[in-house]
Amino acid sequence: MSEVKTIGVLTSGGDAPGMNAAIRSVVRSGLYYGFKVLGIRKGFNGLINGDIEEMTARSVGDIIQKGGTILQTARSALFKTEEGLNKAMSMAKVFGIDALVVIGGDGSYKGARDISKLGMNVVCIPGTIDNDIGCTEYTIGYDTALNTVQDAIDKIRDTAYSHERCSVLEVMGRHAGYIAVNVSISGGAEAVILPEKPFDLEKDVLKPIIEGRNRGKRNYTVIVAEGVEGKAIEIAKAITERTGIEARATILGHIQRGGSPTVQDRVMASMMGLKAVEVLKEGGRNRVIAVKNSAVVDLDLDEALAMKKALPEELISLSKILSL
Repeated sequence: MSEVKTIGVLTSGGDAPGMNAAIRSVVRSGLYYGFKVLGIRKGFNGLINGDIEEMTARSVGDIIQKGGTILQTARSALFKTEEGLNKAMSMAKVFGIDALVVIGGDGSYKGARDISKLGMNVVCIPGTIDNDIGCTEYTIGYDTALNTVQDAIDKIRDTAYSHERCSVLEVMGRHAGYIAVNVSISGGAEAVILPEKPFDLEKDVLKPIIEGRNRGKRNYTVIVAEGVEGKAIEIAKAITERTGIEARATILGHIQRGGSPTVQDRVMASMMGLKAVEVLKEGGRNRVIAVKNSAVVDLDLDEALAMKKALPEELISLSKILSL
C-alpha cells in the first residue's frame, strides 16, 4: 500500500485545454481514495514560493468546460538550479506533500525528474497541444487545438475564395508537425510544410498551387508548422512573387491554446487524472501516465523521457496524395 497521504498537483509549461479536467480528476479521485490534495499555483515556481492551498471537491466544481488552468502555470528558471530545487523540496516538507502530480509537457517532466532525485515521488500527466511527448500517443489539449485550427481554416477559406487568394497559415507545435499534418488533411490543403521534412519551395508549394489553378481552383491553402525555418510570411511573399496569386499569411498563435476543451480532451484528462491517483494509491513511484494502444497506462519516468516519437509517414503521404 502507498505511504502517500498528501498529494500536491500543479500545471507547468504551456497551458492546454483539458488541464482543468485533469486537475478536477486528480482532486476528486484523490479525495475519493482518502488523500489530502493540495493545489500548487503557478507551477514549480509556486512550489518554491509556497503558493499552495488545500483543494476540496467544490474547489474544482464548474471547471471541466474551461480552457487554461485554474492553478495557472509558469516557467521557473530558479527551479532549474540546485538552490531552487532545495527550496521547492523544503516547501513541500512544510506543507507535508508526499507526492506531486505534474501536468505538463516534456520540460515539466524533466523538472519532475530533478525533484524526484531529492526524494519526492512524482507522477506526470501529459498536457500539451503539441502532442510531441515521445512516450504517449496522445496529450491533453491536442484534440481541442486541432479543432480550433480547423475552424480557423474553414473561416479563412471563405474569404480566400471570395478574393481568389492563397492562405498561408502558421500553426503551433513547436518542433513537431502533428497539428500541421493533421489539419492539412482535414482542411484540404494544397501543401504542408513540416519541421520533420526538408521542403523545396518550387516542388512542394508552388507546383501544387499552379496545378490547382490550372484545374480551375480559386482558393488555396498552405499549412506551415511553426518549427519550420521559412516562416509563413516569407512563404506567402514568395508565392505571390512567383505565381502572381495573392497570398496572405495568418499566424494563428495562442488562440490554439485556448477555448473550451473537446469531449475527447475532457474524457482523456479525466482518465489520466484517475490513473495518476491510482498509481500513487498502489505505491507507484516516479511514473508517467501515457496512452499506449488506446489504453491509459503508467511508465517509468526515466524510461518515458528516453522515448522518441516520429511523425507517421502515412500521414505525410496521405496529405500529399489528397492534395492532388
